[in-house]
Order: sequence, then C-alpha cells, then structure tokens
Amino acid sequence: MATSAAGALGLLWGWLWSERFWLPQNVSWADLEGPSDGYGYPRAQHILSVFPLAAGIFSVRLLFERFIAKTCALHVGIEDSGPYQAQPNAILEKVFISITKYPDKKRLEGLSKQLDWDVRKVQCWFRHRRNQDKPPTLTKFCESMWRFTFYICIFCYGIRFLWSSPWFWDIQQCWHSYPFQPLSSGLYYYYIMELAFYWSLMFSQFTDIKRKDFLIMFVHHLATIGLITFSYITNMVRVGTLIMCLHDASDFLLEAAKLANYAKFQRLCDTLFVIFSAVFMVTRLGLYPFWILNTTLFESWEMIGPYSSWWLFNGLLLILQVLHVIWSYLIARIAFKALIRGKVSKDDRSDVESSSEEEDVTTCTKSPCDSSSSNGANRVNGHMGGSYWAEE
Repeated sequence: MATSAAGALGLLWGWLWSERFWLPQNVSWADLEGPSDGYGYPRAQHILSVFPLAAGIFSVRLLFERFIAKTCALHVGIEDSGPYQAQPNAILEKVFISITKYPDKKRLEGLSKQLDWDVRKVQCWFRHRRNQDKPPTLTKFCESMWRFTFYICIFCYGIRFLWSSPWFWDIQQCWHSYPFQPLSSGLYYYYIMELAFYWSLMFSQFTDIKRKDFLIMFVHHLATIGLITFSYITNMVRVGTLIMCLHDASDFLLEAAKLANYAKFQRLCDTLFVIFSAVFMVTRLGLYPFWILNTTLFESWEMIGPYSSWWLFNGLLLILQVLHVIWSYLIARIAFKALIRGKVSKDDRSDVESSSEEEDVTTCTKSPCDSSSSNGANRVNGHMGGSYWAEE
C-alpha cells in the first residue's frame, strides 16, 4: 500500500509540474537549472524564502505602527481613545447581540415602551453600540500609514530598477530569448519583496480592521499571490515587474488620501483622491491594456508562440482587466461626487461601520437624532470609510 501511495504522489507531482503545461515546446525544467553561480534562472525553491521574509515584514509592521505611525497620528491630533461607550443595558444588549444591530421602527417602538425610553434615545443607544465595536481612527491611521510607507518605497525601488532595465524602454525585450533570461539580484529582490508583502497581508487580514469585503479581499490577495508566483516560476518576470510597478503607481496615493481623511485634512484628502483616480484610470485603463496586454497577447504570440500556461497567464491578466473596469467605475463615481459636492463620498466597501455614524454619536449626545438617519451609511459625508480593495 505504501508503494502504491508513493506512486500516486509521484504521478500527482509529475502532473503538477508537467513541462508540457508550464514551459514552451522543447524546453525542460533541466534547461532552466541555470549556471551554478549567482541567481541563475528563477526556480520554484526560491519561493520558500518568501515565508520567513513575510513573517519579518509583519513584525516590522507591528513595530512601525506602534512607535512611528502612532506618534505621527498623535502629532496630527488623532486621539488615542476608543469610541463613545453605550450606556449598559441588558435588554438592549441582548437584542443587539442575538437579534439585530439595526432595529426597525416597530422594534424601536416596542423597546421604547418596554424601557420607558424615548424612541430617539433607543435609536441613539444602538448607534453608540455599533460604533463601540468600530476600531478607533488611530488604528486605521496606523494601518494606512504602514501601507503607504511600503507602497511608496516599493514603487520608488521599482522605478529605479526598471529605469536601467532594457525591457522598460523596449517591451519586446520581455520575450527575447525567452525563457532563457538570467535572473539579476535586483529583479530577484523586487519580486520576492512584493510576494512576501502580499503574504504578510494574508497573515494580517485576520488581525486587521474587519471590513465588509473581507472574503473578496482574501480571494484577491490569494489571486495576486498566485499570479506573482506563477509568473516567477515560468520566468515571465520581466513583464511581471512592469505589471507590479504599474499597479503600485496608484496604491500609495489612495493610502495618502486615507491618511489625510483620518487627520481631518478634508481639502487635501479630496485633492489626493482625485489625483489617485486620475492615475488609476491612466495606468489601469490606458497603460495596462494598450502596453501590457498588447505585449502579452500579441507580441509574445509572434515571438514565442502560445502554449498551455501562456493561455492561463493571459486569462488571469484579462480577468484583472475586467476588475480594473469595475473598480474604475466605482472610483469615478466617488471622484465625481468629490468634485461636484466638494467632499469624498463614503465608499461601499468601508470598515464595519461608516464614519458618518461616528459623527452622529456627537449629534446624539447634543440633540435628538432624526429617525430617518438611523444609518448614516446612506448619506454623503466628508470621509472615505475604508479602502476600495485594500491593496491589490
């Protein structure tokens, strides 16, 4: 039985690493073993170095947020305090935990009679209680500052590296002599660092601020890791560096806009968001399809010809383009509102609670709450509640 199990595993392993699927015709894995010195060609075992590096990045992040980002947050006036605490009430707490966090008009009236409270007071209690579970602005600021710092550093490194790379100026160089393109140290570090960062996001997603799009972002991170890993193993790293740099170009601008929002620099927030929107449109709807997809679909077809994994690679890139179109529509809608109304509207993929509810807490403590505003998520306010995709 042990022999048959070993044989089955051997067949499975051979199927997973089939040269006929992964590599162009007449190319084998042995051909890509490369020279014994230096980095040679990309190898699957290089990916193993990502995991300790990802753990290291996560540790650096914890230290950065505690000692650097927190200090900056306090410096710009963000208080180190949690949300307003709801008045303890066993009956309302039981309804909140077991039944609903957003009671309708009929339930509000019933609770009002049961407690001999005004309906507005019950309504405000539920709003306070929802915000009690909402992470403080300080936590969100620190998280965004870490992402901003990494994104701008990796983007600057990518531009500096690509500036001296021949395929940046002549994209057809991505396919010359493919797949026999030696791996330089700069390219190796760029790829491994990007991959390790996305693995660290996978780890931290379970401890970060909980957002409504948790599952979507989990799948997104998984797909990103798969695409980066796939392009590395098949030595499509030249075009991969262009794709990564193109996506990094707008990410740090979004995080900068969020930082300005948390610090209540509204005009700066709106300006940065509009700039981010413009850069996003240019890179994702302009450069990506007409520069990247043009070379992966057409120029590579002419120079190396299609093969099994080539179809998979381009299929994933086309799916990514569909996502770009969807995201661009959502961003354009918010940017348009920012220009027309002078404020950045709430994003539908925000944190667990909208920032407008945080403002309504103060309103409830000073004046009666209007019954039509029990959920501030439907109103336009001066905040971007969270991120669109958190990171792509």
